[in-house]
Amino acid sequence: MPNTVKGVIARAKGAPVEVVDIVVPDPGPGEAVVAVQACGVCHTDLHYREGGINDEFPFLLGHEAAGVVESVGEGVTEVAPGDFVILNWRAVCGQCRACQKGTPQYCFNTHNATQKMTLTDGTELSPALGIGAFAEKTLVAAGQCTKVDPEADPAAVGLLGCGVMAGFGAAVNTGGIGRGDSIAVIGCGGVGNAAIAGAKLAGATTIIAVDIDDRKLDWATGFGATHTVNSSAEDPVEAIRKLTDGHGADVVVDAVGRPETYEQAFYARDLAGTVVLVGVPSPEVQVTLPLIEVFGRGGALKSSWYGDCLPSRDFPMLVDLYKQGRFDLDAFVSETIGLDDVEAAFTKMHHGEVLRSVVQL
Repeated sequence: MPNTVKGVIARAKGAPVEVVDIVVPDPGPGEAVVAVQACGVCHTDLHYREGGINDEFPFLLGHEAAGVVESVGEGVTEVAPGDFVILNWRAVCGQCRACQKGTPQYCFNTHNATQKMTLTDGTELSPALGIGAFAEKTLVAAGQCTKVDPEADPAAVGLLGCGVMAGFGAAVNTGGIGRGDSIAVIGCGGVGNAAIAGAKLAGATTIIAVDIDDRKLDWATGFGATHTVNSSAEDPVEAIRKLTDGHGADVVVDAVGRPETYEQAFYARDLAGTVVLVGVPSPEVQVTLPLIEVFGRGGALKSSWYGDCLPSRDFPMLVDLYKQGRFDLDAFVSETIGLDDVEAAFTKMHHGEVLRSVVQL
């Protein structure tokens, strides 16, 4: 029988979120129902509420989550009831041209549940990133469930479902940061600090955090930054060059996604260095660079999709590192809250007061 549970929806553009009853159907073929235990409040959810993703209201918000599989539909072999899982928004298809080339982390045909969750009056909901986890239970494609060690804290490891994985992967998977390398990270919120933590774990020796907020720079130091630059007080390009013997960093991660920060990243890298864009830009913004500089500086200009992660490979590995005390996911959790507190959490996030508020259910 379908379940009626509490969930957080955005009913209209810019309107405060609401906690309402939602109907979660029994899983169909290839689907799973997950009892959500924790879900991080990510900036992408705020983008949905503000109409910055699309206008398919009402949205069931939340996507950065962990929980326990409650039931599965016909043909599901990836997970079984009782499995502790992290939800991901890249359910690899195994058949598209990226998967066939052996690069499933770029899967071009990821999928979501076929059935729709609804309000009690039958109004269909659009789940954020195909997940919708600000809810006691949610319906997803079984491929969106990645089984991990059940002894891990859901509030911490659920953050791998989006922001932490995006930042870690931007530095390690996309940027290819390695032993002895230098890296600068522009923007030290949750994603940027995950890039810093990833760079430290990978063996980078010079890790430069750049932000306009001294509080965030303090956080960055805790995650492994060896140097900090307040870009409201000094030119970050010149500061990064000074800290890298005048050359620029091997990798520069733009975790903001503004034309100004991207240009700073472009000029703050060493010759043949790499720029990684992981901050999501607004659709209307553009960047202009001299083409001769693009040619003359060499290297690579990359975008990082979900940290170029493969959930089945990366989530269990990072959970193992967390349990070993080598990757401090607990440090990303600023506070734990209830479903009724999501609107207030958006305000705190907007003001830069938290790394992550995490809804616990």
